[in-house]
Amino acid sequence: MRDLWNRREERFQVYMDVEEGLAEKVTRNNNGAMEMWLNRSSTDGFILLGIFSHSLPDLVLFSAVTGVFTVALCGNGLPIFLIFTDPRLHTPMYFFLSQLSLMDLMLVCDIVPKMAVNFLSGTKFISFVGCGIQIGLFVSLVGSEGLLLGLMAYDRYVAISHPLHYPSLMNQRVCLQIAGSSWAFGILDGLIQMMAAMSLHYCGSRNVDHFFCEVLSLLKLACIDTSLFEHVLFVCCVFMLLLPFSIIVASYSRILRAVLHMRSAQASRKALATCSSHLTAVSLFYGAAMFIYLRPRRYQAPSHDKVVSIFYTVLTPMLNPLIYSLRNREVMGALRKGLDRCRIGSQH
Repeated sequence: MRDLWNRREERFQVYMDVEEGLAEKVTRNNNGAMEMWLNRSSTDGFILLGIFSHSLPDLVLFSAVTGVFTVALCGNGLPIFLIFTDPRLHTPMYFFLSQLSLMDLMLVCDIVPKMAVNFLSGTKFISFVGCGIQIGLFVSLVGSEGLLLGLMAYDRYVAISHPLHYPSLMNQRVCLQIAGSSWAFGILDGLIQMMAAMSLHYCGSRNVDHFFCEVLSLLKLACIDTSLFEHVLFVCCVFMLLLPFSIIVASYSRILRAVLHMRSAQASRKALATCSSHLTAVSLFYGAAMFIYLRPRRYQAPSHDKVVSIFYTVLTPMLNPLIYSLRNREVMGALRKGLDRCRIGSQH
């Protein structure tokens, strides 16, 4: 019996030694991968050529972009706060607007601060890891916003064409599913493009002819044939742009049909006014995105791409809250109510 017990102890000790050896080996491998990743990040970074030089006109334009960035921060942060704190704004439409403002807020924070730091410091350098993170965030947010704009068109269609059934058709569960699917597909698209772009081997020039790490600009620096990846990128762009755009076209064709059959002229004007703001934001966003990603390659020019990219990375996030929220009577009422509450509190 004692011999059997001793043999069990010996087997257990051997098992523990094997486990410790495997754990040590895994730790060494992970540390080695991490060191390789960090070393690549410190030595294989990129140079973002940017969009501005240090001439006087470009300094004025840079100041304007900085001002637009500040307005975008305040303009998107304020609706998120008001919609979250005011119970009167806890409706499907304002929930979607809060998600749109959150996406725009994250988008400008992903692009503009790094661009400003590079311009002011003159370094123009971005690490390999930083470039990958910027690609992942940018693609995720642009894809999520495109899908959300498409699904918001469906929300407007239900509100105008089926007003009596709107509360049941657009309940809390459906709203969460719409917002969650927009985020999920956008993040998936971002991860795919980030992993594909970062797995390529780059050699020779490290100069990215853009003001942020943009996938199409990075492909020009790859040492291998990128035609397969370009086809994958095109398919992703077609899915993330044309699918929600088709939802928008279908929804607004039905909305127009419903408006034409309305007997009340006042109701027709109200419905068209509600939809006009959404159509304005859609035109700005999809027009710029389709111009860059769905054009034939022979018509692509870096100078044009950089200018158009300003529209949906800086200008659109600033204009969205002005188009949607800050012209809205209920949002402005919530803002005045909050200011009055602050004024009364300061007096006491």
